[in-house]
Amino acid sequence: MTTNEAAAPTVPAPVRRINLMDRAPDFYEAMFALDKAAAHGLDPVVRELVRVRVSQLNGCAFCVDKHSHAALAEGMTQQKLLGVTVWRETPFFTARERAALALAEAVTELGPHGVADDVYDEAAKLFDEDEMPRLVAMCVTMNAWNRIGVTCRLSPATRR
Repeated sequence: MTTNEAAAPTVPAPVRRINLMDRAPDFYEAMFALDKAAAHGLDPVVRELVRVRVSQLNGCAFCVDKHSHAALAEGMTQQKLLGVTVWRETPFFTARERAALALAEAVTELGPHGVADDVYDEAAKLFDEDEMPRLVAMCVTMNAWNRIGVTCRLSPATRR
């Protein structure tokens, strides 16, 4: 840590609005089941890339932190993880990872015309008939988690 980092004041975490895990445990249980089902059979690195990118787009600090650590634990390189925000401009990602990231962005930033055919078709070409529904499900599930995190103001813990 540099001298400037040590002297810089920290910004307090936003005050959590509600704890859904405590107040609606049945809902939270259902979300965990949905997440587990979406992840079933999906490559762990692709899964975490989708989780991180969707969370970045939605501004969910809690999920970006959680899934960045999970990505590293799954063997993703730090270089690849740091390149997620600019994945189109880097050589770090495979064709499958690029297709998954493009689909995740399209599902997250759903415009007036939905997910473009070229984006969907590229993913469908690279993910088999068992993986593709899981990839779509992971995009949808992560967006739901992010809406919980952002709405409830979940904040990551400070790591030292």
